[in-house]
Amino acid sequence: MKPYEDPELFENTSIAFSYRTDAELRQARWLFKLIENPSIVTFGKKILPLADKLHIPYHWIVKKTIFRQFCGGETMQESLPTIERLYQFGVKSILDYSVEGKDSEDDFEHTCLKIIEIIRFSKDKPAIPFAVFKMTGIGRFALLEKVSKQCPLTANELKEWERVQSRVNSICAEAALCNLPVMIDAEESWIQPAIDTLAEEMMWKYNTDKPVVYTTLQMYRHDRFEYLKTLLLRARELNRKIGVKIVRGAYMEKERERARQLGYTDPIQPDKASSDRDYDYALRLVVDNLHQFGLVAGTHNEESCRVLMRAMADYNVHNDDPRVYFSQLYGMSDHLSFNLAALRYNVVKYVPFGPVHDVLPYLIRRAEENTSVAGQTGRELSLINKELKRRNLIE
Repeated sequence: MKPYEDPELFENTSIAFSYRTDAELRQARWLFKLIENPSIVTFGKKILPLADKLHIPYHWIVKKTIFRQFCGGETMQESLPTIERLYQFGVKSILDYSVEGKDSEDDFEHTCLKIIEIIRFSKDKPAIPFAVFKMTGIGRFALLEKVSKQCPLTANELKEWERVQSRVNSICAEAALCNLPVMIDAEESWIQPAIDTLAEEMMWKYNTDKPVVYTTLQMYRHDRFEYLKTLLLRARELNRKIGVKIVRGAYMEKERERARQLGYTDPIQPDKASSDRDYDYALRLVVDNLHQFGLVAGTHNEESCRVLMRAMADYNVHNDDPRVYFSQLYGMSDHLSFNLAALRYNVVKYVPFGPVHDVLPYLIRRAEENTSVAGQTGRELSLINKELKRRNLIE
C-alpha cells in the first residue's frame, strides 16, 4: 500500500505530537476547547482592544496561552528554540513577522528592513528555507487598491508607489543574494492586481535559474487556476522559473460581503467543492511541469496532501525533492506536518513572531478560523484527546 492510500496515515498521534510535552498537550486541549466556543472568541475580540485602551495589563496571559500555541516568540532570537525543536523532528520553519495594522511610511520602512533582517538571519540556517512578507506591510492599502484599479495617481502617490516598488525590489534582491527564497502573500482581491504585477516583475527578474520569488494563489477564487496556466505560459516565453505558494484563501466572508454591497461579481468559488477541485488541479499542473516550478502547498486539508503525494509518485518525484514543500501554520495540523515529515517529505511551518500587542490581530484571526472552519477545532481536539489517552493522561 502506498502511504497516500493508507486511511490511517494522519491518525498517528504518537508521531504528530512527539515534540509536545504532556503539559503542552494538556494546555493545547484546554485552549482548543476554549476557542471551540464562538461566543468566547467574540468576547475576546471585543475585550482585548478595550483592555488595551484602558491600559489593563493582559499581555502576560495572552503570551502564556494563545500566543504560545500559535507563535514562536516576540523576537527572532526568542523563536529559535521553537524552530530548532521542530527541526529535530524534520519540520522546517518560516519566520513570519506578523505585525499588522501599521500604515505610516516609517512603519513600512521599518517592516521592509525587518524582512531583510529576517532573510539575513535565516540564510545559513537549514531549518529556515523561506522568508515571507505581505505587501500591505510595506505599502498603503488604499494605494494598492488605486493601482489595482489602474486609476491615475497624483504626483505624491507616484512617488509613494515608487517607494513601494523599491522596497519590494530590495527584499527580493536580498533574497537572491542570500540564496533564500521569499514568498509574497496574497491578500484581498481588490488589491491583488497590484500585488500580482509586482510579484511577476520580481519573478521574471530574479527567477532565472531557480525560484527565488514566490507568488501566492488563493484557490477559493474562481479565476486563479486560469491565472496559474497564464503564468506558466509566460514563464516559458521568458525562460524563467515560477515560485508559487498555493493556498485556499483567508478572506472569504469579507470578499463575499464586499461583492454583495458594491454589486459586482463575487470572486469566490460557488462552493467548497469547486475550491477543492481547483486546488487539486493546481497541484497536479505544477507537479506535471515541475521543471518550471518551485511549489509550497499551504494546506490543512488531508485529502489535498494525499493528492500531492499521489501526484509526486505518479511523476516519479522523490519525497524530499527540494522543489516541493507541504506547509501548515504553527500550532495547527501537527497530524499533517509531522506524519509527512516522518515520510521524509519537505514540510515547513509558518512560525509567526512579534510583540504580543502587535500580533494580536493575527491571533484573533487564528481563533476565529478555528471556530468558523467546519470541523477544524473538533479535529484538533479529537487528535489531542487520542494522544492524551495513549499517554494514559485522560480516561
